[in-house]
Amino acid sequence: MKTIYERPKIFTDAITTYCGGCGHGIVNKLIAELIDEMGLQRNGVIVWPIGCSCLADKFYDMDQIMALHGRAPATATGIKRAEPHKFVLVYQGDGDMVSEGMAEIMHAAIRGEKFSVIFINNAIYGMTGGQVAPTTLMGQKATTAPLGREAVNSGYPINMAETLASLKGVCYSERVTVTSPQNVVKTKKAIKKAFDLQLAGKGMTFVEVLSPCPTNWSMQPVKALEWIDTVMVEQYPLGVFKDEEGEN
Repeated sequence: MKTIYERPKIFTDAITTYCGGCGHGIVNKLIAELIDEMGLQRNGVIVWPIGCSCLADKFYDMDQIMALHGRAPATATGIKRAEPHKFVLVYQGDGDMVSEGMAEIMHAAIRGEKFSVIFINNAIYGMTGGQVAPTTLMGQKATTAPLGREAVNSGYPINMAETLASLKGVCYSERVTVTSPQNVVKTKKAIKKAFDLQLAGKGMTFVEVLSPCPTNWSMQPVKALEWIDTVMVEQYPLGVFKDEEGEN
């Protein structure tokens, strides 16, 4: 009998704490698969944020550290500069990265720090109850914008994949999603590309993942996936925005 699929070996026996329909679990699985496949477990460090994924450190049997609000890129900078041979992964959500830690991610990118960043964009603050985030769409409802986001109060959404692609220190920037099996495959491919470039000693690599948050969007999980494909991608188009090693 041939094994065609098995649970990533790096996973512990801890039970997931994500809400039903959340995209974090899918991305966590892809990371685990790649760590197994690429043999990164014993020479890698994951830097976790404050947010829905802050308890994911109990899912992985490898070195990890949790940074203060928004400070994951700064923490990763210290690790990578002290141990440049190590694989370093930064994992952040939109509230943590783009609101609380905008200075940290921007300056790490400007400096061209040689680690990989996975950015989960679900267009809202997840863990703290659904407030407006810098990525919340215009007109999108949130607990701090019950009638929908307005520019006069909250400004406009920011496209991080495009913004970071404009900086010389970033060698790879792509936006993907996890709304279908085909898109999950593309997301894994993008994350692997980011990891490969880091291991080759290139600059910062950045993968933005459009991820559903059914709980704070007040949607059923299937509807949340449809909303990403029909609404969210209008503001945040999928694709490669920079690839210094490829043709894009």
